[in-house]
Amino acid sequence: MIHIDQKTYTTQDGNTVIILTPAGRLDITTAWQFRLKLQECISKLSRHVVVNLAQVNFMDSSGLTSVVAGMRDADTVKGSFRICNVHPEAKLVFEVTMMDTVFEIFETEEEALEGVPRSIAS
Repeated sequence: MIHIDQKTYTTQDGNTVIILTPAGRLDITTAWQFRLKLQECISKLSRHVVVNLAQVNFMDSSGLTSVVAGMRDADTVKGSFRICNVHPEAKLVFEVTMMDTVFEIFETEEEALEGVPRSIAS
C-alpha cells in the first residue's frame, strides 16, 4: 500500500492543479495504485497535475511506467503534467532511461506550479 497525499491549488488564471505526493516505494507492488490515482484525478478533478516525488525513496520501471501513463493521460486532455522534488534515489531512474528529457521536472513545488503549461507556451 502506498500513501498518496493530495492537495488542490488554484492558479492566478483560475486553473485547478492537483498536487500528488506519494510516499515510500513506487514499485511493482504500488505503481498500479498510483496509476489509478492519477487516472482518477485527471479524469474527474483537473487535467493539470504536479507530482511531488520528494518522499519516494525507491522507484523501479513499473513506477516510472505509472508516471509516464499519467503524463499521457494529461496530454490526451490537453492538460499539463509536471514533476518536482525528485528524490536522489528516484532521479537515477529518470536519468538512466533518459526520461528526464521527456518530463517537465522542477526543483520545487512552487516552480512546478508557476511553470507555464506547455499548451499555452507553444
